Amino acid sequence: MQQTITLLASDKLISELTTAYESYFQKTPPYALFQAKIPGVVITAYQSKKVVFQGVNAEKEAAMWEKRGANTTQKKQSSSSSNSLPKDFASWNVVGSDEVGNGSYLGPVVVCAAYVDDTHMPLLKELGVKDSKMLTDHDIKRIAKEIIHVIPYRKLVLTPKKYNEIQPEYNVNRMKVALHNQAIYLLMQDISPITPKGILIDQFTPESNYRKYLSKEQNQVTKPLYFTTKGEQYHLSVATASIICRAEFLTSLEKASQELGFTIPSGAGQKSDTAAANIIKKGGMPLLEQYAKVHFANTQKAYHLINR
Repeated sequence: MQQTITLLASDKLISELTTAYESYFQKTPPYALFQAKIPGVVITAYQSKKVVFQGVNAEKEAAMWEKRGANTTQKKQSSSSSNSLPKDFASWNVVGSDEVGNGSYLGPVVVCAAYVDDTHMPLLKELGVKDSKMLTDHDIKRIAKEIIHVIPYRKLVLTPKKYNEIQPEYNVNRMKVALHNQAIYLLMQDISPITPKGILIDQFTPESNYRKYLSKEQNQVTKPLYFTTKGEQYHLSVATASIICRAEFLTSLEKASQELGFTIPSGAGQKSDTAAANIIKKGGMPLLEQYAKVHFANTQKAYHLINR
C-alpha cells in the first residue's frame, strides 16, 4: 500500500538526512534540497523543511527520523490529512504568508505576506498564480513582475549576514515567526482600515510553537490566524506570497553569482558545498558569511573539500 508521510524538520535533522541518503540521490526537483530513492521509499526534502516520504515503506522509514527529531518534527499522513480551514475559505478576503530560503545553505531567507480579496482573484488566476512548485523559475519571475502591481504585499529579506548575526539567539523557527509576523503587521497597516477575514500562514511549525515565539515579538498579530501545510493550495494569497518570495530568492542567487563570478546554487547539497569552498578560497570565512548560513553542516564540508 502506497503511503505518504510528511515531517517538518530542523536544520540539524535536514543535515543528518542529507548525509544518510546522499548515496541514493536522484535528480533534485524544483525547490527541493534533495530527492533520494531507497527500496520502497522516495524521500524528498524541500527548502521549506518539509521532508516527504512516499512508498510502501514510507511510514517505517519516516518513523525512524520522527523519533530522532521528536522535538522538531511533525508528522502528517497526506492520504487522510485535514486542515482546520472553513469550507468556503478559498473565497475569503485573506492575508497569506509564506517563506523561502531557510533550507538553502546559500542565499537569504525571504518572507512575504500578500492580501487577496475577491476582486483580485480572477486576474490572479488569469496571470497563472498557483502553487509555485508547479511553475518554472522563468514563470515565477514573469508572474511576480505582474502581481506586485496588482495586490498589496510586504516582503522581508533576511540576508545571510544578518541571519548569521542573530542565529545564535534566534533558532530557525523563531526567526521565521518574527519575519512572518512583521510582514503581516506591516501589510495590515498598509491596507487599514480593511480587515481581512482570515490570515493564513503556510505552516512550518505547530501552532503552539508559533504562538510561543510570537509572544516574544513587539508587534504581535494574534488573530484571525489560520495555519495549514501546503497553504498555497487553499488560498491564492499564499500562492501569491510564495511566488513573490521565490522570485526574490532567485534574483538574490543570480546577483550573488554575478558578484562572485560563479554559480550560487539553491539547496544544501554537494553543489552548495563546492560553491562554499570556492567562496572560502576567494575571501575566507568573512566572505562566506556574506553569502551562506554558516551554521549549516555545509560549512565543514566545504573546508573538507579545500583540505583534502
